[in-house]
Amino acid sequence: MKVADLPIPPRLAARYARRGIVDLYPPQAACVEKGVFDGRNLLIAIPTASGKTLVAEMAMHHQIEKGGKCLYIVPLRALASEKYEEFSGKGVKIGIATGDFDRRDEYLGKNDIIVATSEKVDSLLRNRAPWLVDITLLVIDEVHLIDDADRGATLEMVITKLRHRNPEMQIIALSATIGNPEELAAWLDAELVESDWRPVELREGVYHRGRIRFADGDRDVPRRSRHEDLDLCLDTVDEGGQCLVFVSSRKNAEAFAKRAAAGLKLNSTALAGYAERIRANAETDMGRTLAACVASGAAFHHAGLKKEERQIVEAGFREGHIRVVSSTPTLAAGLNLPARRVIIRDYLRYSAGEGMAPIPVREYRQMAGRAGRPHLDPYGEAVLIAKSAEMVDELIDCYIEAPAEDLRSRCADESVICTHILSLIATGFARRHDELMGFMERTFYAACRESPTALRRAVDRVLEFLCESEMVLEVGAWLEATEYGALVSKLYIDPRSAELIARTMSERDGYSDIGLLHLLCSTPDIPTLYVRKNDAYLLDRFLAEHGDELWMDIPRHAAESFDRSVKTALLLADWANEVDEEEICERYGVGPGDIYGLVEGVGWLVHAGRHLAAMFAPHLVRPIADMELRIKHGIRRELLPLIRLRGIGRVRARRLFNNGLSSPDAIREAGPERVGRIVGRGIAAQIFAQLEEGVEEGESDEIGEEGVNQQSTLFHFR
Repeated sequence: MKVADLPIPPRLAARYARRGIVDLYPPQAACVEKGVFDGRNLLIAIPTASGKTLVAEMAMHHQIEKGGKCLYIVPLRALASEKYEEFSGKGVKIGIATGDFDRRDEYLGKNDIIVATSEKVDSLLRNRAPWLVDITLLVIDEVHLIDDADRGATLEMVITKLRHRNPEMQIIALSATIGNPEELAAWLDAELVESDWRPVELREGVYHRGRIRFADGDRDVPRRSRHEDLDLCLDTVDEGGQCLVFVSSRKNAEAFAKRAAAGLKLNSTALAGYAERIRANAETDMGRTLAACVASGAAFHHAGLKKEERQIVEAGFREGHIRVVSSTPTLAAGLNLPARRVIIRDYLRYSAGEGMAPIPVREYRQMAGRAGRPHLDPYGEAVLIAKSAEMVDELIDCYIEAPAEDLRSRCADESVICTHILSLIATGFARRHDELMGFMERTFYAACRESPTALRRAVDRVLEFLCESEMVLEVGAWLEATEYGALVSKLYIDPRSAELIARTMSERDGYSDIGLLHLLCSTPDIPTLYVRKNDAYLLDRFLAEHGDELWMDIPRHAAESFDRSVKTALLLADWANEVDEEEICERYGVGPGDIYGLVEGVGWLVHAGRHLAAMFAPHLVRPIADMELRIKHGIRRELLPLIRLRGIGRVRARRLFNNGLSSPDAIREAGPERVGRIVGRGIAAQIFAQLEEGVEEGESDEIGEEGVNQQSTLFHFR
């Protein structure tokens, strides 16, 4: 089937032709035959690199030509950025939305295609973004994540809400790994397009003692080192390919990258350039180690790295210069980073309460699907490493020949659906108890004929909590959100978090930074840090010297979760006290990416806490507003007047302060010449332009003057 014959804009067809996309792949042709251009719903369950995104893009342009508007939902922010770049520059307006959960983002409605995470779409629904009713095509990427323990319920509820609001909307769901696609297709009222076809042949095998066993024969791998995983990489690199190596932990990813760099010993101008870009901004040993590995052609990739570091690694690998990347499974969860050979070295992973447990088949398939770069590799290989001869057959049976697990709904878990039940009531999706149950009966959970009794009981328990906490009023069968409940829904935080924050703050007369941070880190909304054995001294010393500054009592039970919340709060306190990034990483056993992830997460919760304080503890609004800015910028209280100036971040603010310029008035008196010597002439010119516009100290309601000694709760433990 020819692309030129499809009902897509000529400019798009011409662009595809310039890229060599002239004929459709067989699964793509099947999508056309199933009615993708006729407005039919489709579930496209085909392998990675078989052209799912291209089908969605053509369908979106077809809808736009008819005056429609498209929403493309992705699971990860990184994937949203990738899709935004992929869809841009093709004659339509593209928007992207991933953060700021209490904004309506009405400007997004001016775009033809909006790329967003499921959490952001859920927030837009709660805040009644008006343009959502104009959506005529919904694309759901990685739809199998409806089974994800963390975000699955949100995705399911978003789909259900959008279908309820826009009943004529076309849906295209994309996935490579679904065990029960018929059930999901039936729920979506969708035609199922299922295929095993790939543009590059995928060979799946198990390696043991120098040989890979494939279904069609064995392949010998020369021994080049003491390490089998490295031998597999060197074998592929020698023939011109690249490797992805999936391991169970960040520590293992970094250790392997160092071994791979020593084994490869590559040297090129391009690699030196990537390494220098990483090294120039590296503030930790992790960043400097990454730069050293990249200089020799290897890299590691995990969530502990800075976003910029991950982007450099991804670019270097896509461009073919970095030859080996070792990663935790996060890299397989959507990012388009294929390689000739994918090595799944670790198929056991630590799980709390279970110890080391096998990874799911679905996860293996996500990793294996990265093998084989279209138009670049003659084949793709996915290789598991067996630790014994007996394991070879077991790995073949359990992964290579096993079907992916069936998708299951997460909507009967009351701890998961509490926030969604509140949003249904607050936004008017459900005004009565029977309407609420009617809505829930349109979910995937109900479509799979799971226990209706379990769902009803979960909903009833959630309603009981929401009513007791006074977020919802129940008068007979009538349900209505209170002002408190409506605020919590718009703030996009877990109602259980909101109730803990509101109740605790209302009981406090005074304020302390660590009290606030520990409270927020005790909520379900903040993932807390793992407590190592050598953290005991840090925690014990803090509790002995500053335990009375906490707003929550030390529990008799759940000591582990308490310790984790304290450790996390201490990290955030150090960040807000301008402790060096490398020192934070060493002290708490984290990476720079972990710091920024925690800062972003708790920053939103501080923002929510400020709004809750306005309702329940007005005396805390000012200091919490200060902390909101301090967490955002990583600064002590003394820099607050300076950080309000555009172009002034934590480094420049500290430089100005240390030179005796602690306020806009002091800067004005110093004059452009002196300020220019401190922060540079260009920045100084920007500052004085703002001062001429009338920026005055104390003008922002986010900066308070209330006298609280915030330094006393930010600690330096050497």
